[in-house]
Amino acid sequence: MTYDHQPQSASPQPPQYRGQTQSSYSQSPYGVPQYGQPTAQPQVSYFQPSGAGAGYASQASAIPAQLASATERAERTSITRAYAEMTAGLALTAVVAALTQTFGLLNTFLVATGGLGWIGLMLVQIVMAIAIGNRAMNLKAGAARILFYLYAALMGFTLSSIFMVYDLGSIGTVLALCTGFFFVLTMLSLTMRGNMLKAGPILLAALIALIVGEVIIMLVAPGSTGLMAISAIGVVLFAGLTMYDAQKTRALFAQYAGQPEVIKSLSIVCALDLYLDFVNMFLYLLRLFGSRD
Repeated sequence: MTYDHQPQSASPQPPQYRGQTQSSYSQSPYGVPQYGQPTAQPQVSYFQPSGAGAGYASQASAIPAQLASATERAERTSITRAYAEMTAGLALTAVVAALTQTFGLLNTFLVATGGLGWIGLMLVQIVMAIAIGNRAMNLKAGAARILFYLYAALMGFTLSSIFMVYDLGSIGTVLALCTGFFFVLTMLSLTMRGNMLKAGPILLAALIALIVGEVIIMLVAPGSTGLMAISAIGVVLFAGLTMYDAQKTRALFAQYAGQPEVIKSLSIVCALDLYLDFVNMFLYLLRLFGSRD
């Protein structure tokens, strides 16, 4: 029996046993084969969306790709923001250092305060760096940015001392070398498949060892050979820290991609880390390749 035809008579007909086929109204139940007749195979048709339904399905499948693309764009924008903040801090440091040297402000300060003034400057910078790193996430982005720029200006005031020791031409050469090296390390770390975040504890331990070793060498054997060796190790260490901080910046921005206010404060913290990587690498390169007056 087919679904689109109804039986025409309700009275049963006697079966014919010899040479005649059964009536169409006495067929076997569906799924049971009749002898002498080919068995029909069930036809299975799968539902396929068409028209508006297909459009909805394609739109739904495109939503994750759109979200991923938007997240990637926001991540790139945040990374650019952090490096822009770092660049602005470095520019401010350079300007303050040049002005301090031009007007002799550091000399005047040291004459008035002596060695205690220099030690005080170092302590203030350490406290400010710790405060920005630990408290910037709890501050508004504007307040964190002001603290960072104050720190960069103070760094420029103290770094003006390099003009008393090194030739101006060599300072410019080393600055250009450090800039190119920093750029290459950053691009490498952001495009490489390797995960530098696993090296964080090792790099921190190496940094502590470098500081302790430098203090010991300056007290015990303050010769140029020991300081040159420490400087070479310092360049390698801060090259690793540059790559580590670049990947850490990307990971943090990916974690807080949906929180724009947090991103603004976080960009200051990441900018400070990258700023310190650049400044320290520059100073160690200057020790290695700078020409003294």
